[in-house]
Amino acid sequence: MFRQRTLKTAVSATGVGIHTGAKVSMHLRPAAPDTGIVFRRVDLHPPVDIPAQAQRVGDTRLSSCVENQGARVATVEHLMSALAGLGLDNAYIDITGPEVPIMDGSAAPFVFLLQSAGVVEQKAPKR
Repeated sequence: MFRQRTLKTAVSATGVGIHTGAKVSMHLRPAAPDTGIVFRRVDLHPPVDIPAQAQRVGDTRLSSCVENQGARVATVEHLMSALAGLGLDNAYIDITGPEVPIMDGSAAPFVFLLQSAGVVEQKAPKR
């Protein structure tokens, strides 16, 4: 039986959004089984959680965007690819702006970041 996976420890990164030009910090944290991938806009008061779910996809011109309660996070595709490639099911991504940093334009920096944090299996079965 395959089990769900999350991060072993928290890890952070800072970069610039390619479309906004804004400096953005991200803090990726472990999450409990069945949480899923959840972006949390911590720059908003109160913070807004945006689950990375198909029904939350908004604009897809030039990048992929997820939205909830009027808040959005754009350019999620490279980070989401890294999470999927490493088989991560559950994580919180605290972010200080409306866009994931572009890094080098690929998923590679995110893969490195996630591998640096480590991956652990959880007791819950993978869905």
